[in-house]
Amino acid sequence: MENIVIIGNGIAGVSAARHIRKLSNKRIIIISAETDYFFSRTALMYVYMGHMKFDHIQPYENWFWEKNRIELVRGYVTQVEPENKKLLIDGAKAIHYDKLIIATGSKPNKFGWPGQDLHGVQGLYSKQDLDQLEVNAPNKDVCKRAVIVGGGLIGIELAEMLRSRDIPVTFLVRESSFWNGVLPEGESQMINEHIREHHIDLRLSSNLKEIVADENGKVKSVIVAENDEEIPCDMVGLTAGVTPNIEFLRDSGIELGRGVKVNRFLETNVKDVYAIGDCAEQHEAIGNRRPIEAVWYTGRMMGETIAQTICGNRIEYKPGHWFNSAKFLDIEYQTYGWVFSNRGRKDYEEHFHWRHPEEKLCVTLSFHKESNQFLGINTFGIRMRHEIFDRWLTEGKNMDYVMEHLIDANFDPEFYKNYESDIVSKFNSDFGKSIKTKKKSLKRIFQFS
Repeated sequence: MENIVIIGNGIAGVSAARHIRKLSNKRIIIISAETDYFFSRTALMYVYMGHMKFDHIQPYENWFWEKNRIELVRGYVTQVEPENKKLLIDGAKAIHYDKLIIATGSKPNKFGWPGQDLHGVQGLYSKQDLDQLEVNAPNKDVCKRAVIVGGGLIGIELAEMLRSRDIPVTFLVRESSFWNGVLPEGESQMINEHIREHHIDLRLSSNLKEIVADENGKVKSVIVAENDEEIPCDMVGLTAGVTPNIEFLRDSGIELGRGVKVNRFLETNVKDVYAIGDCAEQHEAIGNRRPIEAVWYTGRMMGETIAQTICGNRIEYKPGHWFNSAKFLDIEYQTYGWVFSNRGRKDYEEHFHWRHPEEKLCVTLSFHKESNQFLGINTFGIRMRHEIFDRWLTEGKNMDYVMEHLIDANFDPEFYKNYESDIVSKFNSDFGKSIKTKKKSLKRIFQFS
């Protein structure tokens, strides 16, 4: 029987295992040092905030794995020997494979800051990080202030978590506006305001210089690079991005860049070795996507794709149109297609931005200056339908069509206020148009509610 070994039990590795089992009777072994069972990483924050227990974020019952003949091995893979089709666990136990899938995910970035390994300094990525947070910041008596370094999605999640326990937070963000390498200026500015309204001490254009230890080797403060200000704190969260977790592969002969190099079929340079999820790096990026995509749904799609290849139906990884979603405190964010930040905007790209005068609601749509073709949308606080934007992007709809039919994409609950007429009115004013938006019909309400 063919042995399929998967290193990593995140969404990519588990999706591969599940779909290989659906398609075959191959022997499947998943190796992970993090937890015995797969859990939803994106829900870790809700365990700390008390909304869920850890058991609630495990999508499958513990009996699921044995019933589906998926063997689980707990331990660190320390070495891979492709010439022998063998790997070592914790430097000792050997496992042989016929096909190997590397799905080891990411680890938090550390940039050599003095004090970055002190007690009280941590990231927010793994189950171990969640456990450590309960030690470092169980309440505001133990943690009188926390400092978060890095202004991405994990950083704002950690800030929300800590504030849920009334722990004061200082947020060091090196950019001049929050996440402005991704978001256009209007959206980024709105998030700045929202962070501060939640009593978070947001420090823009601020870099970490040093983490200072007390006499017991624990964090006591940080030094800000720009002005040498010392900020007393009991915990430091390092959330300045993530890096593929691939150090154990350095001497394996498997080609590495920032991640494990793969082709469009998720194959490495070594026969019968594949890489998926956060640790996989495309030789050439797919369209406007990044070569490495640390995104939950692309990990799932890669797992499903590689299962087909492993089971004899070799297919190319095609992720389709870019989309993603997140939450900035209590503002929901969705993006479909491409809406680049101000500094990343393409020469051909025109933006239309609407923001509500009072509430934290806004949308930005991107379109081609010459052809008027719709390129993408960001929406904050207004829920939109993925399948409709996916179809409009595939069909190459123009902006006039999108604005006229924008109400069709609305996914807010019944009886929520609609803002499409205000959005279209501003679009008409900005671009000299006379588009009339469709009305929200009772038929549409009952069809989708």
